Amino acid sequence: MKTFLSPLNATEEKEYLSRLKEGDQEAKKILVERNMRLVAHVTKKYQNAGEDMEDLISIGTIGLIKAVSTFQENHGSKLATYAARCIENELLMYFRSRKKCSREVSLYEPIGTDKEGNQIQLVDLLEVDDKDVVEQMELRRQILMLYKLISYALDERERQILQLRYGLNNRTSVTQREIADRLHISRSYVSRIEKKALGKLRERFEQGETKGVNN
Repeated sequence: MKTFLSPLNATEEKEYLSRLKEGDQEAKKILVERNMRLVAHVTKKYQNAGEDMEDLISIGTIGLIKAVSTFQENHGSKLATYAARCIENELLMYFRSRKKCSREVSLYEPIGTDKEGNQIQLVDLLEVDDKDVVEQMELRRQILMLYKLISYALDERERQILQLRYGLNNRTSVTQREIADRLHISRSYVSRIEKKALGKLRERFEQGETKGVNN
């Protein structure tokens, strides 16, 4: 596994967090770079999951970037504690999406019968309240916007790599190495394109840019 820069001390971290609040993007970059050891540490837990470790570190880095972007000092937790949770969540979401791609479970799948002999489906056992419905609608809206941004903000190669990498449009997700073999390019080049494409989408999404998206 590659060697990462040493973590910031408490004083340095506080200084860079303060600069980030003022909009200093260089401070954000430094906070991410100096916390990459944490990504490697969390990712190491999944080294026997049959996944490419460099791929997992790339996914964990997305969680770290989210943590640095959304961290609030006044909430009482340390950046490292908060970032570790975000990194873990990003990895777990990835593994859940992989599992979902390999075996879809229908909510309307029969799972047995009731006392009267009527068929029971999985959906019958799920409790759905208004809050969940609202959250699901908002999530669906965001996903649709993201798909539109992919078509609008990315070039053809970037779209192709993201579609393969994350299993978009009902495809099966594959590793960066598999994409490299398919497209006859290096894995590091795939990684650079993926990171650049994700950066574009993240910037447009966070800015709420809809120009050309809702048309």
